[in-house]
Formats: sequence, structure tokens, C-alpha cells
Amino acid sequence: MKKQIAFIFDLDGVIVDTAKYHFLAWRNLANQLGFKFTEEHNELLKGVSRVKSLEILLSIGKVELSEEEKQKYLVQKNTEYLSFVNKMTTDEILPGVTDLLDYLDANKITYALGSASKNAPLILEKIGLYNRFTALVDGNDVSKAKPDPEVFLIGAKKLQMKPENCVVVEDAIAGVEAAKVANMYCVGIGDKEVLNKADIVFKDMTGFTKDFLENLIN
Repeated sequence: MKKQIAFIFDLDGVIVDTAKYHFLAWRNLANQLGFKFTEEHNELLKGVSRVKSLEILLSIGKVELSEEEKQKYLVQKNTEYLSFVNKMTTDEILPGVTDLLDYLDANKITYALGSASKNAPLILEKIGLYNRFTALVDGNDVSKAKPDPEVFLIGAKKLQMKPENCVVVEDAIAGVEAAKVANMYCVGIGDKEVLNKADIVFKDMTGFTKDFLENLIN
């Protein structure tokens, strides 16, 4: 017997990879402030709010700024990031995503987006997936960052599903923790050792085979 389930997807690192655009914008800002910002440094910013990311960046460069300067640089960073986002196309959808959404549609399984990004609707529009999601939860809907489960609990509510019947797809430790606190099944995308609190971990989205999905539903 099939059980009724729904999916909630994180955006960055799951549907698309916009981390590279965040990295470029932060790196350019660091250069402007006179220090180097590496890809290793960038790992510290994953799943972290823009304001907190700036604080981490400034601590790496040992730079102190006034509140006014911080606001100016936050706006500048976001403007540059959005200039990259506005050039995004369907080519940026990560491998395996479209096949998975096709399977969910064919099996009448609803799905939502659960992202901390306020730019999530724009990104989905640019890559042509905006109209496919039953519900969207983005940075405008939430007041608490992951690992708080708020984003996923709102997603479940919008999908009219019980949390325990939701499958969360996440690539960040904080997101996996949020899913488990919300009492949801969690599929991690990335490194098994890093995402060891997930129920199962796939290297990438192509891990969602037909067999795996049928076992999940039945």
C-alpha cells in the first residue's frame, strides 16, 4: 500500500549550485577590503545568513567596520550576487533533479521548496521550475534559521502534510539537523561522513533511483 508522502527541497546544493556565485561576490568584497578569501573560507558561510556571513568574513580578514559600512557592503554583495543570478538558465539545474520532479509529478506526490534565501523565487523563475512547486517557503516566510525546523514545518503546513510524512532533501549539516528536529525523513546530498545525521546520503541527486523512490512510497 502506498503511503502519502511529500517532499521538501532545500535550494542551494540540491536544485542548483548558487554557492559559487556567493563565493565570487564575497571574494570580490574581501579583495576590496584588502585580504584573501578562499574556497575553504567559503565553507564556513554555507547555510549562514548574509549578516552572519559578513561577520565571519570580517573576522577572517581581521577587519573592523562601522554598522553603516557593514550595511553598505551587505547591499553591495547582494547586488553583485543578484547580477549572477539574473543570468541563470535551465542549464544550471543539477543532474537528477528534473528526473526526480518528473517522477513525483507522475505519482501525484506534492513538493515544496524550503530555503532560507529571499532570492529563492527569482532563482526558480530563472531556471524554469517556479510553477512546478506546490508551495514555496523562503527567507520572507521564516524568522529562525536552520537548524531551527521552522522552514520545514511551514513547508509541511503549506503542503497540508504531517511532518512525519515529509521527506526533506538537504546538503547542509544545519538543514539535516532541522529536518530531524522536525521529525522528517531526511535525504542528505553530499558527503556521508559530514551529513551523518541524515537517514540516507547520496553523492548527488542522481541517487534518487526508481527503486529507492518506490521503496520509500510503499
